[in-house]
Amino acid sequence: MIIIPALDIKGGKCVRLRRGRAEDEIVYENDPLKVAVSWQKRGAKRLHLIDLDGAFAGVPVNRELVTAVCNELSIPVQIGGGIRTLETAQAYAEAGADRIIIGTAAMENPTLFAEICTRLPGKIGVSLDTEDGHIRTKGWISDSGLTIEAVMPRLYAQGISFIVHTDIGRDGMRNGPNIAMLEQIAYAGMVPVIAAGGVDNLDDIKQLYEISRKSSLEGVISGRALYEGSLNFEEADAWLAAQNAA
Repeated sequence: MIIIPALDIKGGKCVRLRRGRAEDEIVYENDPLKVAVSWQKRGAKRLHLIDLDGAFAGVPVNRELVTAVCNELSIPVQIGGGIRTLETAQAYAEAGADRIIIGTAAMENPTLFAEICTRLPGKIGVSLDTEDGHIRTKGWISDSGLTIEAVMPRLYAQGISFIVHTDIGRDGMRNGPNIAMLEQIAYAGMVPVIAAGGVDNLDDIKQLYEISRKSSLEGVISGRALYEGSLNFEEADAWLAAQNAA
């Protein structure tokens, strides 16, 4: 299991939203590229890069900045936010994205999503962003009316390569991950799972690591806890490395 720093771009800046609300943002840095490079230098093994403006608009807004990050880094970058066409997914793949995260299109246009998975094998994952048991879309502002249990058989059949699960109620709140939901998803063991939302400290990482030992949980995304220091990246990364080497 690895820790994956989150880099969310809104208005050209590195921000974090509380519970995904556009009006409730914290700006951490005016230069996202600088932040991306710093995470690589600090030892991150992967970067989670989201175009928040794109997620709300439904089309890429910060494509040039996203492409610049992919070109600058040597570590893998997974990208999400506003990817709702095959052309956009292909463009990000060509820009160097290691993984492409799709949420809205996966829920609202199954035919298109199946085509994207077929055209870009091994690169496409689904973003399962849940609140009160329902998957939300369009930058988390719309309730799809779907549940994880209802959509997973279709998503597996369509060829997803990984899952990113975010508990919206915990995202940016540093109140601990949703262990029950993660166990439900990761114990299925079909594809790698990445957890997001609520991580606050090393104890949370240790708890998630125990799940990873017997499931397909491969990574944990953290944003606010890393930027504000309640989770020390180097300390947590070293602890995980020690467990993996044991």
